[in-house]
Amino acid sequence: MIGSVATGTTGRTTALHRPSSAVPNRPLPLVLLLHGSGGTGAAILRNSRLGDSADRHGFLVVAPNAGIVHEQGYVWNIPGVPTVAGTVPGPDAPDDVAFLGAMIDRLVRAGCVDRARVYVTGLSGGGRMTSWLGCVAAGRFAAIAPVVGLRAGNPLASDPRRPDPATCRPARPVPVIAFAGDADTTNPIAGGGASYWSYSMHAAEQRWATINGCTAPPTTRRVAASVYEERYTGCRGGADVVGRITVGGGHGWVVDNDALWAFLSAHRR
Repeated sequence: MIGSVATGTTGRTTALHRPSSAVPNRPLPLVLLLHGSGGTGAAILRNSRLGDSADRHGFLVVAPNAGIVHEQGYVWNIPGVPTVAGTVPGPDAPDDVAFLGAMIDRLVRAGCVDRARVYVTGLSGGGRMTSWLGCVAAGRFAAIAPVVGLRAGNPLASDPRRPDPATCRPARPVPVIAFAGDADTTNPIAGGGASYWSYSMHAAEQRWATINGCTAPPTTRRVAASVYEERYTGCRGGADVVGRITVGGGHGWVVDNDALWAFLSAHRR
């Protein structure tokens, strides 16, 4: 079931998909789905087709709008990092971390959501916001899944080719699966691009592996004809770090939704 609701007193609209298999009065796993810069929750819910997987596997999808208006849509507030408009949100900009946390709390109190099975994914700017939530709100999420947007903190001021460890210090290990395309010119997996990007996806994976205390050497394997996987294991609490890269994939929803859910659902908080 697809619908939309106004969220609290903020005036934001949130799109949602309740699985057709949902049992009344039984809390569901929740996947927060965060749109890209300039997008909307309704559009990413439609374009990702994540609702189809929700119907197959029985999880709730909630796709809110971000708090900062940009063109025909919205952008997320990641403190200290420029948006696609090139400006850093000021101190009066909407606090998206607090907004999303309050949304989760309301859904849990209403009996709609199982607090132990809350996950977040997002596209591009929503992927960067997903990464930021892993850094600063790890206690709320059982696992995260950035799409063409994996970060591990802000670029280091003295060397933007590296993430700044001081800007991503989660309170607990965070299982991570990230999706990307090797032909993405907006958020290149090799790094570069806009000032909010800078370091490579591989550097982000390595930093998350360090955060999660992963001890096994990373492995690479082919998982589909045009998809390979980089995986860090031996991590504290089973918090593996996985990167799935689509050969020839660009800046879009380069995701096997069932594989995304298989990873997320293996974790509880």
